[in-house]
Amino acid sequence: MKYFLKSILILFLLNPALLQAQKLSKLTVEKIMRDPKMWIGTSPSNISWSEDSQTIYFDWNPDKNLSDSLYSYKVFDKKINKTTADDRLKIFNSDGVYNKARTLRVFAKNGDLFVVDCKNYTTRQLTNTVDRESNPGFSGDEKSVVFERSNNLYSIALDNGLITQHTDFKTGNKKSDPKLSDEEKFLKADQIGMFQVLKERKEKKDAGKKNSENEKPKSPKEIYSGEKSANSIKLSPDGHFVTYRLSQPDKAAKSTIVPNYVTESGFTEDIPGRTKVGAPATSHEFWVYDIKKDTARKVSMKQLPGFGDKPDYLKDYPKLDSAWKKKEREVSVTGPFWSDNGAHGVVIIRSQDNKDRWIMALNADSLSLRLLDRQRDEAWIGGPGIGGFSGGELGWIDDQTIYFQSEASGYSHLYTVNVVTGKKTQLTSGKFEVQNVQLSKDKKTFYIITNEVHPGEKHFYSMAVTGGERKRITQTTGAYEVILSPDETKLAVRYSNSTTPWELFLMDNKPAAKPEQITKSTSDEFFSYKWREAKIVTIKATDGQDIYARVYEPKKSNGKAVIFVHGAGYLQNAHKWWSQYSREYMFHNLLTDMGYTVLDMDYRASAGYGRDWRTGIYRFMGGKDLTDNTDGAKWLVKKYGIDTKKIGIYGGSYGGFITLMGLFTTPDVFKAGAALRPVTDWAAYNHGYTANILNEPQADSIAYRKSSPIYHAEGLKNNLLICHGMVDVNVHYQDVVRLSQRLIELGKDNWELASYPMEDHGFVEPSSWTDEYKRILKLFEEKLK
Repeated sequence: MKYFLKSILILFLLNPALLQAQKLSKLTVEKIMRDPKMWIGTSPSNISWSEDSQTIYFDWNPDKNLSDSLYSYKVFDKKINKTTADDRLKIFNSDGVYNKARTLRVFAKNGDLFVVDCKNYTTRQLTNTVDRESNPGFSGDEKSVVFERSNNLYSIALDNGLITQHTDFKTGNKKSDPKLSDEEKFLKADQIGMFQVLKERKEKKDAGKKNSENEKPKSPKEIYSGEKSANSIKLSPDGHFVTYRLSQPDKAAKSTIVPNYVTESGFTEDIPGRTKVGAPATSHEFWVYDIKKDTARKVSMKQLPGFGDKPDYLKDYPKLDSAWKKKEREVSVTGPFWSDNGAHGVVIIRSQDNKDRWIMALNADSLSLRLLDRQRDEAWIGGPGIGGFSGGELGWIDDQTIYFQSEASGYSHLYTVNVVTGKKTQLTSGKFEVQNVQLSKDKKTFYIITNEVHPGEKHFYSMAVTGGERKRITQTTGAYEVILSPDETKLAVRYSNSTTPWELFLMDNKPAAKPEQITKSTSDEFFSYKWREAKIVTIKATDGQDIYARVYEPKKSNGKAVIFVHGAGYLQNAHKWWSQYSREYMFHNLLTDMGYTVLDMDYRASAGYGRDWRTGIYRFMGGKDLTDNTDGAKWLVKKYGIDTKKIGIYGGSYGGFITLMGLFTTPDVFKAGAALRPVTDWAAYNHGYTANILNEPQADSIAYRKSSPIYHAEGLKNNLLICHGMVDVNVHYQDVVRLSQRLIELGKDNWELASYPMEDHGFVEPSSWTDEYKRILKLFEEKLK
């Protein structure tokens, strides 16, 4: 043993680096771009509760394995355990649908159905099939579980397991019985009239067929959908109606491919890609199948208030404006959402151009729609609890009252409306956003997360369903992701602040309760460096608006500055929690150690600041979002005495796009810029994101030409680095190839392109991250002189 210890001591003496293995002294690109799980740690994720509220489950990786594993934390003994493969088979997810009394919960797992008894916490498997069952819920009388299988709707009785099929959707068109010609009709009648045996046999056959039909159990109507597919199939609580959506992709929509050059096969392989903005979209119809009447009818959307309203941008295009009346506006329906007593159904309807969202009461019998709320936005509908294909969240407080979120006031707030009287009530108000909403199981309390304390903080509150005082439950500065226990007495909380990565905590569900930390994920090596808490500041924009930003101040300035532009457009980074840009955060600390002042701005279109800020880039990306960053550059000069010729800019994705627009259209502001995986032509990007902001290129070419860097490349004056993954299925590598050709034809020689053959939009390999950021650092060091 002594010999062993002596050998270890000698090993450390001969290798001083080992003594420093747990200490991070001087930052380098190589150090901070290592695999995070190997030197920082992996934060817990995917938090859930057991049904009895005694166990918290979460994914974690404290052992630095290739991937996360499932762990459990027992509330009573406060112990963390790694679950075994056998354990995981017995653990069932915490999502699903409860019955009205919350005594049963049904959910789908691995394509089969399960029901949990919430009194004795036992689980019963309802199906075990090759076919996949999904979207389970309880029937109106709660005696059955209704679910989808193979694009049809079924139910299974909880008492005896009887399965009933409620729909019979078939693709293609029904084959009609062959029609007889006049000649054939004459011959058939003549034969039967002439031969008695033929007549008797026919009568016997017809009688047998009739008896057989009468004895057959009643089956659902065969509904032929042609080339359309049925989805979002729902049974009304009274069992009288089935609502469904028929969707049909447009065959003219052309998809892209992404070539993959470094492959196992040694051959170039094509990765199937997306369509581009403006491609013909999938069309949707909303139908009601009346089971009693055995009829299926389409619900007309022309009854929607303002269905034919023209968007304002058409004023710039007289020909398109005059043709609008002939256009059938495309919409998509989500729901219906039924009241507990089954008396009222509500649907959310969203226009495909994303300028309208209607919340409508549905009469399934008459196919009529009655307006409960309409949100119209000449830019696009969005914001917390509102955006997305479904049009937002909606729930029932009682059998007459629904709740939903709307940006009608300029910020996403919580509303209720009585579906009988139409009375609408705004429950929250102010210059902040309600970012998450959950209704308590007794339907008396809302649990909400808002940023009312500060745009850069997220806190958890309780509030009566009638509105009024909000009781703040979380206190410490930062952000909270809260999972309420099923009995609603405890909170499983993911918490972080600006210098500390996310950890898991447990706390009581009451104001100012003390959180108890469960996990310790972050390494001592990471904490051995004193990470800076960037200052949150506001900068006055040219148009008078306040821009929230983070600034990293060096102890001794070198007169240089770098502006970081976050990606995604609608994302927030000037906040007080651990950034999803953790590598960039560490890089900014490195730059600050070197004397740089670093500015990180929540420019126009960033999340967290309400509707006007969110839509500030409508029809002109590279407009106010860019001037916000150039205003930031002016502020750096005035506030910190930064040399106007020593300001750099960089960012990825949308940040890469802004970097290009900055160097191309404001060439005297930024001496150097690094555009990482940038969009260079918005007409080449996807539809869902781009059409919201710029409409469609064939309809609004003005917006695309103003907003696409490739049209402004002639303005490049200073130094540009472009970095892009070659298997990027989001912003395709084709974007930078086309821009490269444009720069070559313009004779520009102050740019370079670094390509990463095995990287997608978000890099994963430490070697790629290291190479990219060494290039960025070299660019600033050499060009900001």
